[in-house]
Amino acid sequence: MGRLLAVLLLATLAACATRPETGALAVIDTPATDATRHDLLVVSTRAKSEEPDTYFGAERDSEAHYAAISLSVPKDHTSGRIEWPDSFPGDPETSFTAVKAGYLDDGAAMTRELNARLTDLPKEDRAVFLFVHGYNTLFAEGVYRFTQVVHDSGFKGVPVFFSWASRGALTDYLFDLNSAMIARQALRQTLLDLAKSKTDHIFILAHSMGNQLLVETLLLMTPAERHLVSKKIEQVVLAAPDIDVDLFKAQLRQIGDPEKPLVLLVSRDDRALQLSSLLAGGKQRVGAYEDAEELANLGAIVVDLSEIEGEDGTNHVKFAEIASFGPQLQAVLGQKDFRVFDPNEPTGLSRAGRDLTGFVGATSRIAITLPANIIGGGLATLGRR
Repeated sequence: MGRLLAVLLLATLAACATRPETGALAVIDTPATDATRHDLLVVSTRAKSEEPDTYFGAERDSEAHYAAISLSVPKDHTSGRIEWPDSFPGDPETSFTAVKAGYLDDGAAMTRELNARLTDLPKEDRAVFLFVHGYNTLFAEGVYRFTQVVHDSGFKGVPVFFSWASRGALTDYLFDLNSAMIARQALRQTLLDLAKSKTDHIFILAHSMGNQLLVETLLLMTPAERHLVSKKIEQVVLAAPDIDVDLFKAQLRQIGDPEKPLVLLVSRDDRALQLSSLLAGGKQRVGAYEDAEELANLGAIVVDLSEIEGEDGTNHVKFAEIASFGPQLQAVLGQKDFRVFDPNEPTGLSRAGRDLTGFVGATSRIAITLPANIIGGGLATLGRR
């Protein structure tokens, strides 16, 4: 086991390389005219950073803080990737760059800003996309990754980033897990605030350990609170959930049947979750669980992305790498007939039918659902393996 742990650590470290610990939100003076700007709202339980252009560090705070951050994405952006600057603030023609950043006074200011942005949108776009990051994530890494997903998915509403106090270090797994649990009350209040806002729809994407935080927050809510939030939720996507599979089963039994099914994005070759399993005494994590059928029988919609090749070396962020396929999927949850994305067809859309099970097996690419599609305003249907 020691040798396997060393191999997994090396693989994960190789994927990290140089990381943006400080200064990654230095604002450029002149944005590129052909870059695309994305305006994020931020809720964080991280302590404010004293480092310039960093905003939030790795340590916890006893209260939530708020910010508004805008990033631009270059015209020649490659879907699924983050074009990191060689140095900050970077060249807006070739890299992601910060174009605006600042704190908001408090939760009330955050709500006012959210409602103002929603009011400025066409009615069909008055939606919120909430993202909860995972373990081993620096603040800037979460901001840049969320911006990439928002951009590639074509989401037109208001993106809201919930960032809890991850230290961004492989060796701080327990610190991160405890930080996630400490953030439950802040996430609970954020969900309630979003539900009471002027948004018509809420889409939620949680990644890795962020799923533990999200599910535990739902358990913390009263049934009345969960119902209030559920009325506006269109979909909840749990990407690579870093949750003990037995714990997850118990959590779902306690929550009961959700008003809309959870979507699970899993991959058996997720090296980061293999490492988490070792750290957790060998118990399988939901995001790398081998029996997708069993998870589906719990009431979830399961997508196995094992056949998709990851770009980061850990196969832990596949949800981000395939986000751009979302707008091409036309299958709608609950309808009788489906049309499924098929990369072998010139149009990309084909193979209409009443049942997706026959489309799964040869390649998972024709059976994946993506947060991008869900965020884009429609629901998607997944087959089971």
